[in-house]
Amino acid sequence: MAIQNILLVDDSKTELHYLSDLLSRRGFSVRTAENGEEAMRRLAEGKPDLILMDVVMPGTNGFQLTRAITRDPKFADVPVIMCTSKGQETDRVWGLRQGARDYVVKPVDAEELMAKIQALG
Repeated sequence: MAIQNILLVDDSKTELHYLSDLLSRRGFSVRTAENGEEAMRRLAEGKPDLILMDVVMPGTNGFQLTRAITRDPKFADVPVIMCTSKGQETDRVWGLRQGARDYVVKPVDAEELMAKIQALG
């Protein structure tokens, strides 16, 4: 399955703008959510091909949200890439244990992110 539609979940408007612009210029269709509740609404509106998930957000954090999404039968097949400033190895391992397929540390390297997206497609 080729990845075309991406849901970007991040509470930082700066990150949302940067990543949306980066992905849009590379031909992806991008929808955004600024928190867990909004992300769940976006998922209900339409299933994306990929979710890029921040970790540190108000309310439900990215680890909790990733666990909820990947354990929901409707969305279990949607890959999640954690996209966060939390760069410790323990954070990466925990993110993968919650169901994420990959982990990228901010500031995001565009080529690294594209390679990880292509590897999933």
